Amino acid sequence: MSRAPEHAEGGWAWVVLLAATVAQALTLGFPTCIGIFFTDLQQEFQATNSETSWFPSILTAMLHAGGPLCSILVGRFGCRVTMTVGGVLACLGMVGSSFCRSLWGLYLTAGFITGLGMCFSFQSGITVLGLYFSRRRALANALASVGVSLGITLWPLLSRKLLVDLGWRGTFLIFGGVMLHCCVCGAILRPVAPIQTPQPHEGPPLPPKTPKSGCLAACSQAFRRHLAFDILRNNSGYRVYTLGVVWMILGFPLPQVFLVPYALRHGVDEHKAALLISIVGFSNIFLRPLAGILASRRELAHHRKYLFTLAVLFNGLTNLVCAVSADFRVLVVFCLVYSVSMSGIGALLFQVLMDLVPMDRFSSALGLFTILESISILLAPPLAGFFLDITDNNFSYVFCMSSFFLISGALFMGGGFCALQKKERQGQRAEADGALPVAPPEQKLIPEDSNSAKKQPNLEVMYVTSV
Repeated sequence: MSRAPEHAEGGWAWVVLLAATVAQALTLGFPTCIGIFFTDLQQEFQATNSETSWFPSILTAMLHAGGPLCSILVGRFGCRVTMTVGGVLACLGMVGSSFCRSLWGLYLTAGFITGLGMCFSFQSGITVLGLYFSRRRALANALASVGVSLGITLWPLLSRKLLVDLGWRGTFLIFGGVMLHCCVCGAILRPVAPIQTPQPHEGPPLPPKTPKSGCLAACSQAFRRHLAFDILRNNSGYRVYTLGVVWMILGFPLPQVFLVPYALRHGVDEHKAALLISIVGFSNIFLRPLAGILASRRELAHHRKYLFTLAVLFNGLTNLVCAVSADFRVLVVFCLVYSVSMSGIGALLFQVLMDLVPMDRFSSALGLFTILESISILLAPPLAGFFLDITDNNFSYVFCMSSFFLISGALFMGGGFCALQKKERQGQRAEADGALPVAPPEQKLIPEDSNSAKKQPNLEVMYVTSV
């Protein structure tokens, strides 16, 4: 893996960090304000809760599922072009949605196109931080994650104000112009050419392949690079973690989508209901960077997966508060407590993944991880909307459903990690007694040779602290 030049952490790197922070505020913070438009969209299109819920689910799913495509564009055209294209797509999607006359048009414009554009802008911003920062990479990602908190704080307040004055169509039109600021952030991303490691030439060059086999080989290589099914098959820790996260994601985004409609249905003032999401975002401004910095400490490396499990369990237990009471003061306390577990999940989600797979395969493991994660994100809100339809808009079932997926996912991951750790200790004891050593699953993916001790790659860790 190539390293960024040492001068990359100079003065302009901090300008790039500011651009990445703004990009995260514009993209990752945006889906939290969709709940404010839920009731208006439902009335406009005369749709059920389940039908309306497909809009935020498609938007959020594309924000994650476009990761492999984004990495291809970054490798081909660079971070600047990719972020600019993302800003244009997000703008076109929101502007087009303001003229939609059906929910299907909203799914395509504000859901698919805007979500894909946000994905390009967000993930190219994360990638460019890895090029500009090396020694301070963990700090840079922790500071950039403040943008998510700022977005969660400001988007609901802006949405509530514009919705009252302009309606949802005028608000979406204004949002299209706001998304163009991603293009401004992209213009700041000066390309940084990493130092290329010279590759040794062994023997004469191979003869060129036929066009057909070359195309098939390229497709197969790209598939293995971006979707690592071999790691899912052979790495038990990665398999437990991925399945647990995919399951718990079915409940994790539900409070952000349904908290505002829940409060409105129980008589909370519209401005106070929008303020609830802003409370979550404001708390995350301080909690998310702190959690990211603490999670990057080396002494916690062996305990991060258990800390993540506890954060998921705590998040699931917290959601039960909303199933008990809809009083505004109770909901404020819920938002403050929910912010703690949400920050822990956001800070540890990708760092635990880095601990479980070799860093030279992290990119492909992340691609498969985000694809599977996006499936759960796509299904969660419509499934909750279906429960609302069959229970006569009883939101208590939605929060109980969220708690069920989170708590059961945490128990599955915690039990799986404990079982794997026990198995590893048994293997170590057997090795100490003279038995054959048992290689951990992730080591089985790395081919060995006689000079492996001399050819260990010098890999650097890229900490991603946003979700």
